[in-house]
Amino acid sequence: LAPHVLEADEAYPIGPAASAESYLRADKLIEVAKASGAEAIHPGYGFLAEQASFAQAVEDAGLIFVGPTPETIAAMGDKTEARRRMAEAGVPIVPGLTEAVTSPEEATAAAVQLGFPVLLKASAGGGGKGMRVVEAEADVKRAFEAAQREALAAFGDDSVYLERYLDQPRHIEIQVLGDAHGNVVHLGDRECSIQRRHQKLIEEAPSPVLSAEARAAMGEAAVQAAKAVDYRGAGTIEFLYHDGEFFFLEMNTRLQ
Repeated sequence: LAPHVLEADEAYPIGPAASAESYLRADKLIEVAKASGAEAIHPGYGFLAEQASFAQAVEDAGLIFVGPTPETIAAMGDKTEARRRMAEAGVPIVPGLTEAVTSPEEATAAAVQLGFPVLLKASAGGGGKGMRVVEAEADVKRAFEAAQREALAAFGDDSVYLERYLDQPRHIEIQVLGDAHGNVVHLGDRECSIQRRHQKLIEEAPSPVLSAEARAAMGEAAVQAAKAVDYRGAGTIEFLYHDGEFFFLEMNTRLQ
């Protein structure tokens, strides 16, 4: 047994090493929580942490999910829905659509209206999957179909949308904490622009490129974003910073 299991006062097996048979089994986690007499489940930062269905299952079992509500997780996990909610709340978003495009023709019309270059993105995506930069009208159809295929394979959802492509923006994140009474605070910013294949390699806090005014405005926007979805628990608001302006990118509805 692992040292941390040996040192624990109580330990409960949840399955074999394969995550699909253990840490991804919501039913087993809830079963163990009840068997141990636990009153709450903390999802951590991986596996089921951002699955609305797991949060709902925990609540349905009469336990406390330490994190946001299932409704919040679902809303912020869908990029188009998240963009729509942020726009309604007055949080700046990258110019673009708040609904998915369903055909190459629709994507082309939207791209022409936005102006090239544009970025095709998976609505349910993350980690750079289902993304394509499109430089010209003639390339939209091929990029749309490729983004859809990749999104379906990675997320089981081929919905894609468009937004304006920002060339080499800064990626800046702000940690937020919310309680069950509508109170939200932010814990400062971190610079996350050094990435490889859309995966962060180095984080630096605070960001060296923000002025005091920009930092304050971004912090206020992060709090505003969290309040707009009645956020509860720890989460991260991600922004793009480009030519002195910042735009909401997405929210990670978990500890990060």
